[in-house]
Amino acid sequence: MNPQLRERILSEWRGLRPQPVRPDRAKPVSELLEKVMKSLGLNERLNEAQILEAWQEIVGEFIASHAAPSRLSKGILYVQVIQPTVHYELDRVWKPEIVKKLKARFGSKIIRDVKFRVG
Repeated sequence: MNPQLRERILSEWRGLRPQPVRPDRAKPVSELLEKVMKSLGLNERLNEAQILEAWQEIVGEFIASHAAPSRLSKGILYVQVIQPTVHYELDRVWKPEIVKKLKARFGSKIIRDVKFRVG
């Protein structure tokens, strides 16, 4: 039953004056959460978490086992690589394809470039 209708019926039954109906100002939590995250500067952290979750799917199992994203800063994704040879291969051969896939998935505003670091 509609809460406003229920309240009106109960007030009539009790012999009270009906209370003015307040407009429903409810909003979806996702809309409010997005605004709060943006105001606190946490929207980049949310994007970073999504990238970490999707990393293996984007780059494949082999690359994911040898390289892992460490942080996202101002549109640049920093990736830690375990060996210099893997760093060379990723930076020279696979970087354009990885950047293309990341931009396709997350947008070019979130991902502008990828930088690989050994360590």
